[in-house]
Amino acid sequence: MIVTSLAELPFPNDFDERLKGIRQCLHWLNRRLGQELTVTAASRDSIMGSTVVALLVEGHRAACIWAGDSRCYLWRGQRLYQLSRDHSLQQQLIDEQRMSIAQARVHPSAQALTRAVGAMEHLRLDVLELKVHPGDMFLLCSDGLYQELSIETLSSAMSLSTPQVVMERLFKDALRGAARDNLTAVVIRQ
Repeated sequence: MIVTSLAELPFPNDFDERLKGIRQCLHWLNRRLGQELTVTAASRDSIMGSTVVALLVEGHRAACIWAGDSRCYLWRGQRLYQLSRDHSLQQQLIDEQRMSIAQARVHPSAQALTRAVGAMEHLRLDVLELKVHPGDMFLLCSDGLYQELSIETLSSAMSLSTPQVVMERLFKDALRGAARDNLTAVVIRQ
C-alpha cells in the first residue's frame, strides 16, 4: 500500500512541494492503517505497520525520508555513509548510552521498532536533506539486507560499476548467509 500510494503521487515541479506531498502521503497512510486496524483487528494487541525509507532526488538536491529501520546509504568518494538512523530499541539503547553496540545487539527486544507507518496514532518521520554530487550512489534497503552484511561487504559492493551489478552482488552475498528476513533494496546512481 505504501509503495503504490507513493508511486501514484502527483509530480509537482517544486522539490519542496514534492517532499511535502511524500510526508502528507505517509501521514495519511498511517491514519488509514490505524483505521483498518480498528475495524478489522480481532485482538487489541495487533499492530499493522511497516517501515519506510524514501529518497527524493532532483538535480543537486536530495531528501531522505524514513520511519523504522529500513535504511538509506550514500556511496561518495569511495566511502559509505549511513544517512538514516534506525528507529529501533537497539539504536535507542545505544544512543542513551545504556548499552554498548555489542550488548544492544543481543538484547532480547533489540529488533523492536520505535517508529513505523501504522504503528502509532501519530507518525514521526525523519527527513535529511543533502546536496548531491555527480557519481553519488544511494542504497535504500530493508533490515533483511543490511543485517546479513558487514559494512566492508556493503562498501565493496557499492564500489562496483553499475547499480545492477551492485544489486546482484548484495543479494548474492546476503543469500549466501542465513537470510533470516526478506531482502528489499534499490540502488540509485546520480
